[in-house]
Amino acid sequence: TLTLPDDFHHHFREGPVMADVLEHATQQFGRAIAMPNLKPPVTTTEKAIKYRDALLASLPSQLPHGSFEPLMTLYLTDNTTPEEVRKAHATGFVQACKYYPAGA
Repeated sequence: TLTLPDDFHHHFREGPVMADVLEHATQQFGRAIAMPNLKPPVTTTEKAIKYRDALLASLPSQLPHGSFEPLMTLYLTDNTTPEEVRKAHATGFVQACKYYPAGA
C-alpha cells in the first residue's frame, strides 16, 4: 500500500500561484520533483537554491502529512558543466537534471 506517494514531475510555477499549487501538491504527495523550466530556467545550483527557498517559504502553514520535500532539478543546457552538476548534487536536494531538446 502506498500511503504517501512521490510526484516525479511537478510544475510549481512562480509568483502568487506557487502557494496554490503547493497547497494541492502537499495534500497528495510527500515529495515532488520540481521541474526546472521556469523563465528563466533553473540552470545553476544558485538558481536551484533560490527556487527551493521560494518553494519552502510558500508551503502551507499546516501540512496534511506533516512534511513536504521539494526535490530540485537543473535544466541542462549546452553550457552546463560537469562541475555544476557535481556542485548541485552536493547540496543534497538537487536530485536530477532535465534535458529539453531544442524546439521541443
